[in-house]
Amino acid sequence: MKELDFSISVLGEPTIQRSAISEEEDVWYTSHVSDDQYILYDIAVTRGTSEACFDRSNLIEKAGPREKIYFEPAKVHAGVITCGGLCPGLNDVIRAIVMTLWYRYGVKRISGFRYGYRGILSRFNLPVMELTPDVVTKIHNLGGTILGASRGYGDYIEEKVDFLERMNVNMLFAIGGDGTQKGALNISEEAKKRGLKISVIGIPKTIDNDLSFVQKTFGFETAVSRAVDAVACAHVEAHDGINGIGIVKVMGRESGFIAAHTAMAINDVNYVLIPEVRFALEGENGLLANLERRLEQRNHVVILVAEGAGQEYMKNSRASDASGNVQFNDIGIYLKERISEYFKKKGIEINMKYIDPSYMIRSAPANSNDSIYCARLGAHAVHAAMAGKTGMIISLIHSQFVHIPIRLAISGRKRIDPHKELWRDVTEVTGQPLLLQERRTRSRSPDKKRSPD
Repeated sequence: MKELDFSISVLGEPTIQRSAISEEEDVWYTSHVSDDQYILYDIAVTRGTSEACFDRSNLIEKAGPREKIYFEPAKVHAGVITCGGLCPGLNDVIRAIVMTLWYRYGVKRISGFRYGYRGILSRFNLPVMELTPDVVTKIHNLGGTILGASRGYGDYIEEKVDFLERMNVNMLFAIGGDGTQKGALNISEEAKKRGLKISVIGIPKTIDNDLSFVQKTFGFETAVSRAVDAVACAHVEAHDGINGIGIVKVMGRESGFIAAHTAMAINDVNYVLIPEVRFALEGENGLLANLERRLEQRNHVVILVAEGAGQEYMKNSRASDASGNVQFNDIGIYLKERISEYFKKKGIEINMKYIDPSYMIRSAPANSNDSIYCARLGAHAVHAAMAGKTGMIISLIHSQFVHIPIRLAISGRKRIDPHKELWRDVTEVTGQPLLLQERRTRSRSPDKKRSPD
């Protein structure tokens, strides 16, 4: 196993015996977690081999309230920002942070900074929103974020820390994806360089579920449930037409988790196209020929495609958004045009419908499962900050809430491995070929066994 460093940075020794629940009142012994409680990162074992590794490089610090805290609650000024694109659950996380700070720890000064990192850059002169329980009590019923969000401005680190210093902010909660967390890490390092005691805690937000060392990001389950509705509509349209073809495009720039989970959730998808698995359009085993055979047999077909799939077929615009992400061409429109051309040349009548529910999904309120998850993420973020931890995110590993250093979370993109069980399960549900391209013969040594999933 690759050796990893899961150690968490701290601002200093927590010495304040301050908790809303005293040891005498904690009759169930659940209120405090110690720093020597861990979760194993690698839990896979093979019978007959060495025992599970308890080396520090395999131990992840467990999240939760500490018995002693670092900050005096009466002196805390907490700040909250939401960055990047919209995602179901943003308001839920804001609400959880405010409620936990206010009621568990008695922190009364909480500021919401507007429109992502612009809110902590003086050049934009954006008003600060005071956050109280009255302000946030019902916001979890709304989509979007009451603070607004924007992309970009992950740099200008010194200017941001200047702002936080002038505002006497000593804990910052950064809700966003990998770009947001890179910025958060830079802020924590600049604050440390200046000797400022500012706790920077990230709450990972990426609807694509592609952040490393995070089992599941909030908003993902809502995205899947909404995508299921779109696929159901596409299936009805395809099923009830002559040679009906339904195409649904979902989010997934570099990772196809939404597409994969949606296909398994509804069982009406016949072909799933994701960035991790290349597909051919032409040829006997290409997508177009497969569609023709499917229509001959079943008279309808549903295709679910992630936005980052098939980009190799289109010219790269080289344009990028404010976060530096390459702006992809629309694979859904491209497939619609190529499929129409193919069947027109064949003289085959088709009825095709294309659905792109992306922005309807992004702006939706979180569903119940995501709301629960967001509430717990926000609470754990507050516990970590009050204990003086910094440069970390709250994560879920093996269904346990843990602390992960930001440097690890942003070290790489989580993607679907075509050799492992998730993609196998998708192909079994859809019935699509394992490869939508011509097979290449590959020699294998007689003594070389196939690696397990």
